[in-house]
Amino acid sequence: MDPVQLIVVIAFDQGDAGELFPVGEPQQFETKDRAIRTAKDLASKHAGVIAWAREAKPDVGEYGPPEIIYTAGEVLELE
Repeated sequence: MDPVQLIVVIAFDQGDAGELFPVGEPQQFETKDRAIRTAKDLASKHAGVIAWAREAKPDVGEYGPPEIIYTAGEVLELE
């Protein structure tokens, strides 16, 4: 099976001690443009947001390195 492109956005907020935590579940998008538009909108409402894309073969558990397509504010490192 050919790889698919996963495009994901996740927002973060900060707790009382300054720790970052994800807000809700990561959102998946069909296009990078749509993910970037959503990330920019979320950036004004949260401590940070990141959008990334990666090639994947989820049926066999293979995932390529993430390509960060947008980031703003404070975010956690991608694995």
